[in-house]
Amino acid sequence: MSLARLSIELVPRTAEDLIAEARTVKTLFPAADTLNIPDLMRFPLRSWDAAKLAQPYCKRIIAHVRAIDIAPDAPLPGVDQPGLEEVLVVHGDPPADLSRRTYPNSSESIIRRYRREAPHLRIYAAFDPYRRAPWQELEDVARKKDAGAEGFFTQPVFDYKLFDLCREWLKNETVFWGLSPVIGPRSRSYWETTNHIVFPHDFAPTLEANVAFAGKVLRELSQTQGNAYLMPVRIKLEQYLPPLLAWLD
Repeated sequence: MSLARLSIELVPRTAEDLIAEARTVKTLFPAADTLNIPDLMRFPLRSWDAAKLAQPYCKRIIAHVRAIDIAPDAPLPGVDQPGLEEVLVVHGDPPADLSRRTYPNSSESIIRRYRREAPHLRIYAAFDPYRRAPWQELEDVARKKDAGAEGFFTQPVFDYKLFDLCREWLKNETVFWGLSPVIGPRSRSYWETTNHIVFPHDFAPTLEANVAFAGKVLRELSQTQGNAYLMPVRIKLEQYLPPLLAWLD
């Protein structure tokens, strides 16, 4: 058996960088059949515009949409965009620039708008096992499903025991399991400080250990035709992706 879908998350820093990275994925990691693109306020290129640039290199693109950025009377991003068939709705962190306008939307309210106004799009939502108590996160899962979400993207996981537990919680759901390399003490500190990650005691922030962990998870998911996405933060695609191919044979 094999993975149902495997996505690579590419940050749209500039149009040139995005195109170069999309080409690299296509050349070095043909196992990936999808790209997912976050919408980050510190960069001018919006995710749905980036999706158009990446489509020549990968037809299946999932654009992230921040719920708090959408005005009540504004059109939904990507609704009429040719070739875009999937979006991931996240709540979104408050912008560092306080002059940037945001709105008191919940993820569920924007998912509901997409389901009503763009029924041709497939909508995903976020799941974060590190954010708060599991029962609260699972209540959110139920609300997002009720609003119209058809699947979930997880916060990257770094602990096989937690991954196994979350699989039980999300059994029978369509889930893209997140995997991201943590290389060196600064990278580990970022995840602990910004995303409140609790690493296992035997976690090693080396490339070899991260590839082995990701490979083990990918191989396990392939036994049930699961989905995954790789988020290569602070590492070159050429370093991280090719070694994982051996785990997908």
